[in-house]
Amino acid sequence: MSALFDSARFVMSVSELMGLPETELPEIAFAGRSNAGKSTTINVLCRQSRLAFSSKTPGRTQLLNFFELSLKGEIPRQRIPECFLVDLPGYGYAKAAPETRKNWAGLVGGYVQQRPQLMGMVLVMDARRPFMPADEFLLDFLSVRPDLKLHLLLNKADQLKTMEKRQVLNAVKDRALTMGNHVSVQLFSGLKKEGVEQLQNVLCTWLNLPLGS
Repeated sequence: MSALFDSARFVMSVSELMGLPETELPEIAFAGRSNAGKSTTINVLCRQSRLAFSSKTPGRTQLLNFFELSLKGEIPRQRIPECFLVDLPGYGYAKAAPETRKNWAGLVGGYVQQRPQLMGMVLVMDARRPFMPADEFLLDFLSVRPDLKLHLLLNKADQLKTMEKRQVLNAVKDRALTMGNHVSVQLFSGLKKEGVEQLQNVLCTWLNLPLGS
């Protein structure tokens, strides 16, 4: 496991755009429907079982949660911050009140469209049901940010047979090609911890860090 991701620590939660941290560190956001396994993905990536939390009530948690990743410095015990992972609220919650959905669009939409520190996003989708209407809803927000790197993470791939994995991966890759060369795709299983190293390598590449940092 990468020392960079092992270093993850919770820093702050933000409920409004005015509360975003004043920092120049690059930020990588994780987004996904409420049951796509986004929190599990972050926990598995950082090898911490309770780093990111998911509410059992879809739409309940409406916060941007910031986790700092750092590397060891030359001075003993020194840590040099490298970036933030940002856990976005889950979306696609049909039972949430209209006001809650409006607040989500304002907070997350504003963050995604206006935050210059945001350099990439991992979109966690259920490999059995990629590109649901709620996923397309988020992708609409991203249309104004062609500079934003996008990684389509097909979680719960362990639920698919080998042929099904190949079919969904090819289909999503075809869709990614229509979106631009800034979009990448992979299969993943948070339950089986499969695809973790590939995801780490993608993020290290985004950050211009050596693989295995």
